[in-house]
Amino acid sequence: MGKGRYLIKRLIYIIFVFFIISIIMFFIYKLLPGDPVRMMIGDTGNIKPERYEAMYAQYEELLGLDKPLPVQYVVWISNMLKGDFGYSVQYKRPVIQILGTPMKNTLMLNFVSMIVVFAISVPLGIATAVRKNSLFDKAVQVLTILGYSLPSFVIALLAIYFFSVRLGWFPISGVKTAGLEGNAFVQAADMARHMILPVLVMSVGGLGSITRYVRASMIEALRMDYIKTARAKGLREKTVIYVHAFRNALIPVVTVTTWWIIGLFGGSIVIESIFLWRGLGMLMLDGLFQRDFSVVLAMQMFYVVLSLAGNVLMDIAYSLVDPRVRLEN
Repeated sequence: MGKGRYLIKRLIYIIFVFFIISIIMFFIYKLLPGDPVRMMIGDTGNIKPERYEAMYAQYEELLGLDKPLPVQYVVWISNMLKGDFGYSVQYKRPVIQILGTPMKNTLMLNFVSMIVVFAISVPLGIATAVRKNSLFDKAVQVLTILGYSLPSFVIALLAIYFFSVRLGWFPISGVKTAGLEGNAFVQAADMARHMILPVLVMSVGGLGSITRYVRASMIEALRMDYIKTARAKGLREKTVIYVHAFRNALIPVVTVTTWWIIGLFGGSIVIESIFLWRGLGMLMLDGLFQRDFSVVLAMQMFYVVLSLAGNVLMDIAYSLVDPRVRLEN
C-alpha cells in the first residue's frame, strides 16, 4: 500500500511540474523573434497585397496564432495531450507525421550506445575494483578520466579524423549511403556501418563515468564486514563478488546510471548534428533555425517527460536493488 501511495504522489508531482514547465516553455518561444506565418508563406515577390493578406490570415488561423496567448496555450497543451503536436511551418505537415523516422533513429542510436556502455563498463568496473592499485587498474583509471573529461565534440572530431579521413573505415556522416540499393540485410549493414562512429563517441563518456562509479561502489562494498563473513564461511570468490558485493554496490550506481541515460538523449543532439544523423536532435536544431516552434516545443516536452519519468524510475530502481528502501515518503 505504501508503494502505491508513493507512486500516486509522484505521479501528481510529475503532472504538476509538467504543466508548469509547459507554460514556461510555451511563453518563452512565443517571445522569441520571428514570424512563423511569414516563414510558411515564403517568397512574396509576385504576390499581390490582397492575396498576401488573405494567405496570411489563412495560415495564421491554421497555426492558431489568431487567438490570444493564453487561449493559444490551452489549445496547444490540449492538443498535445491528445497526440496532436501542431503544424510544422518548415515541412508544411502536422508535426506527428515527421516524428516517426527521427524518433526511430534516435532511439536506435541511444539504445545501442547503452548496450555498449553497460556491456563494457560494469565488468570493467568490477575487474578494476578487484584488482585495485594494480597496473591494469591504473591504466583503466587514466583512460576513464580522459573519456569523461574530453567534450563529446572533440572526441567526435578525433574519431572522424582517424577512422574516416585517415583510415577510411567508416563514413563521416549520414544514416545510410545515398542511392544504395539492396535487400534488407544490405540496408541494415549499411546503417550499422554509419552508426559505428556516433555510437563510439556517445559511449566514451558513459564508459568513463559509469566504470569509475562501479569501481568506487565495489571497492566500498568489498570493505564491508559482511564480505569478510562471506569469505570466512568459505564461499567462492565469484559468489562473494558478483552476488553479495555487486548487489550492494548497485545502490549508488543507480543514480548516476539513470541520469546518464536521461542525459544521453540530450547529449545525442550534439552527436547527431556532427554526424548528420537524422534524429530528434537534428530535427529540433533545424526547427530552432527555421523558427519552427511547433517542432521545437514537441521535442522539448519529450525531454521534459523523459527527465520527470527518470526521477520515478530511479526511485523504483532503488527499491529493487535494495529491499531496505521503502517508497513511502
